[in-house]
Amino acid sequence: MQKTWRSTLLVAYTLAILAFLYLPLFILTLYSFNDSRINAVWAGFTLKWYASLLSNDRVLEALTNSLLIASITTVVTTIMGTFAAIALHRYQYRSKTVLNSLLYLPILIPEIVMGLSLLILFSQLGLSLGKPTLIVAHITFCLSFVIITVGARLEGSRQDIEEAASDLYATPLQTFRYVTLPMIAPGIIAGALMAFTLSIDDFVISFFVAGPDSTTLPLYIYAMVKRGISPQINALSTCMMLVTVSLVVVSQLLQMKSLHDTRKE
Repeated sequence: MQKTWRSTLLVAYTLAILAFLYLPLFILTLYSFNDSRINAVWAGFTLKWYASLLSNDRVLEALTNSLLIASITTVVTTIMGTFAAIALHRYQYRSKTVLNSLLYLPILIPEIVMGLSLLILFSQLGLSLGKPTLIVAHITFCLSFVIITVGARLEGSRQDIEEAASDLYATPLQTFRYVTLPMIAPGIIAGALMAFTLSIDDFVISFFVAGPDSTTLPLYIYAMVKRGISPQINALSTCMMLVTVSLVVVSQLLQMKSLHDTRKE
C-alpha cells in the first residue's frame, strides 16, 4: 500500500514537471492557428499566419541569414572538431588534461559574457559587425560541442581494428577513410546536427555581434515581440521549435545508435 502511494506521488510529480515544461510550448503552437490577432481570444482555426510568413520578405531574409550562418558554422566546426577530437584522443602530451578541461569553458561560460567578450575582440580588431563576425562567434561556441560529441564516440571505438588495417599495409589515409571514419560517423553527424541546432537558435551571442544586415530569425522574433505578440510570431516560433526538436531527436537517435554499436563491438 505504501509502495503504491509513493508510485502515485512520483507519477503525479513527473506529470507536473512535464506540464510545467511543455504546456507553454503547446499553448504557443495552439495559438499559432488562431484566426484572431488577439492571443487571449480564440476565433477559430486558420493557417493564414503560416502562409503570411512565406510572403514576408523580412522573415525570408532572416531565414536565409540563419540558414547560411548555421550551414557554414556546421561545416567548419564539424571538420575542425572531428580532427581536433582525433588528435586529442590519439596523442599523449603533458598538457592534455588541461586542454581537455579548457574545451568545456565555452559551454560553461554564460552566453552574455561570451557575447560581450567577442564584441570587444571584434572592436579591438577593427572588424565591422555582420555575417562574418556572426559566423566566427558561432564557430567559437559550437566547436566544443562537436569535439566532445566526436570524442565520446572515439572513446568507444576499437583501436585494434585500425591496428589490423595498418598490419595489412593500409596507409594512414586509407585507415582513416575506410576504418576510422565509418566507426565515428554517427558521432560526427550527431555533432554536426548539434552545431546546426545551436547556431540557428542562438540569440544572446548573436545580439552582440550581429550587424544591421545580418539579422537572424531569433533576432527578428525579438524585434517583433517588442511591437507586441501576434499569431505570426507564434507561427514563426512554432516552425523554429519543430525544426530544433527534429534535429535534437535525430542527434539523440544517432548517439544512441552509436552507443549500441559500441556495446555490440
